[in-house]
Amino acid sequence: MKKLWGWLWRGFAILFAVLIVYQVWLFAHVCWWTKFNPSTSAFMEDRLDLMQDKNPDAELQHKWVPYEKISGNLKRALIASEDAKFVDHEGFDWEGIQKAYEKNLKKGRIVAGGSTISQQLAKNLFLSGRRSPFRKLEEAAITVMLEAVMDKRRIFEIYLNVIEWGDGVFGAEAAARHYYHVSAAQLNAFQAAKLAAMVPNPRYYDKHREAAGLMKKTGIIMARMSYSDIP
Repeated sequence: MKKLWGWLWRGFAILFAVLIVYQVWLFAHVCWWTKFNPSTSAFMEDRLDLMQDKNPDAELQHKWVPYEKISGNLKRALIASEDAKFVDHEGFDWEGIQKAYEKNLKKGRIVAGGSTISQQLAKNLFLSGRRSPFRKLEEAAITVMLEAVMDKRRIFEIYLNVIEWGDGVFGAEAAARHYYHVSAAQLNAFQAAKLAAMVPNPRYYDKHREAAGLMKKTGIIMARMSYSDIP
């Protein structure tokens, strides 16, 4: 029996050490990205793998652009749509999470997420699309790292450059070119609001660009944009 307990403790010790090393690896990447731009993300790599399963020559549409070369309209639209308290919270919108929980409970299924921009970035940079309790805990840990090391402007700059906006379309510049044939700097208020409305289900809206729900949400976002505080 003692021998069994000894092996169990060794197993736990090894597992704990692996988890610590993994956290250090994550934190090192977050620190690196305070100054250097990520060329890809875990979510982008997952999507590319799926696309290349169907077409080995498939490529992502993605081009990094600095924060100042992205339209203020798009920044305000995304804040209005995804995270109205972004500049004020420390990574988590507890009131938003509570409202999402109550809405999901009422509907009996997941219809709202309550994730902040920081949480979405944590998931996109490092994690797969599979849902699990461990993944949510890891997302929370990475969110804390991002908020501790980066300022809001840098978090938002990376977010704008890595989020999905269509089938293989990632980042503000690629989205602006894909949908409107302009640069990210040239997006007007309507174009920006529509792009922000696409974020929850971008591949669907890529194929259904005039969907009634999309146009309704675009109007709601446009009405809220003037109240958005951006970093």
